[in-house]
Amino acid sequence: MSRAFNRDMLRRYDGPGPRYTSYPTAPHFHDSFGVDAFREQASSSNAGLTPMSLYVHVPYCFSPCFYCGCNRLITRDPVSGERYLHHLLGEIERVASLFDADREVRQVHFGGGTPNFLSPEQLGEILESLGRHFRLSDSPERDFSIELDPRQVNPGDMSALAALGLNRTSLGIQDFDPDVQRAINRVQSVEQTLAVIEECRTSGMRSVNVDLIYGLPRQTSEGFGRTLETVIAVRPDRLAIYGYAHLPHMFKAQKQIRSEELPDAEQRLGLLQQAVDALGAAGYVYIGMDHFALPDDDLARAQRRGGLHRNFMGYTTHADCDLLGFGVSAISHIGSSFSQNQRDLRTWQAHIEAGHIPVMRGVELSDDDLLRASIIQHLMCQGRIDIRAIERQFNIDFDRYFSGSLARLRQLEDDGLLVMEAGLIQATPQGRYLLRTIAMCFDAYLPRADDKDNAPKYSKAI
Repeated sequence: MSRAFNRDMLRRYDGPGPRYTSYPTAPHFHDSFGVDAFREQASSSNAGLTPMSLYVHVPYCFSPCFYCGCNRLITRDPVSGERYLHHLLGEIERVASLFDADREVRQVHFGGGTPNFLSPEQLGEILESLGRHFRLSDSPERDFSIELDPRQVNPGDMSALAALGLNRTSLGIQDFDPDVQRAINRVQSVEQTLAVIEECRTSGMRSVNVDLIYGLPRQTSEGFGRTLETVIAVRPDRLAIYGYAHLPHMFKAQKQIRSEELPDAEQRLGLLQQAVDALGAAGYVYIGMDHFALPDDDLARAQRRGGLHRNFMGYTTHADCDLLGFGVSAISHIGSSFSQNQRDLRTWQAHIEAGHIPVMRGVELSDDDLLRASIIQHLMCQGRIDIRAIERQFNIDFDRYFSGSLARLRQLEDDGLLVMEAGLIQATPQGRYLLRTIAMCFDAYLPRADDKDNAPKYSKAI
């Protein structure tokens, strides 16, 4: 992988752009898509008994991590969790009635926030409710996962979660360097974290994912190298190596980070290359968009067979599923639509107390949206576009329909980021680090050059 890591090219194309967990992206959702539209999409989606993925958002955290851009609330009050659980169960019961009970649920994911703000018993109540209202798969291939803050894992928690049926975990680490941890307000010992990973495995969890971040304040090559060495030694099945996006105008907690302590652009590239080199040498496969996996992990196998998918939960093996989100701010992808729940906690709670479905906004995809979404999915997951297959599926002349996109792609081809051959657009090994940049050539929602002031604010590609 390191031979493909061209710093000059990455530096040239390191501009802001969407992460393409959806297309259209969330800034283009609108409030004219409401509950009635959501009901119509749910009803239409039942016709083919499409399998489902369920996402449950738990917004609470015990303390603020200054780098975080997630929708979360800081509290140590257990009553907040009880109240949230009560409303969440009400939402599940109400929304589930819209979906055919015969549709198989192949994936359940708890995200946040900090899902283990809730106790294993409370998480069990949620799973029990999901099991009453949906047909949860009993296949050994099912994917029931949870994000964890290792600092809040108590002895016996992992065994309890495994007994509930959860079989994958994702642990936030970010960096083990104490100086970095103090700067981001996330002090977390190596011993504590590695003990949780070990308990995940002894309790029977099928997969362990670890999250790291490069570009954090006070981060150095030496310190990050020690973190990488420590993590690689315990062989997590997957790793996500995210680039920190410093957007203090959008995320209040980031104002606590001193911009002068952040690595500069050249240092950021160095940290990323360090991770790429270390993981490549350790035998990890680069999946795309910051994600790495061992060759026998489900993600790597799905990518090899063409079954990888990308959505708001990141990369997943469940390309054929509708996604239904529960909880404040949760996003759903049902049929040919995206929708998002109310983002304000009190408003979300009020909708549920009034007996309403708490949809705030969304978008129904046009034929053009569906076409471009398919192309961007293929790029982000496989690094390639089979032009003839797209033409057959959507009944278009690709060259004519995307004449403007192809003109933009030729510059990327001249720079060695992709190859355009008869019937195929293929990202090069170098271009796989810039899949967002390639995908942007097909994005009809990106602003014109004369309208940059009204554009959504995105993080940089690197």
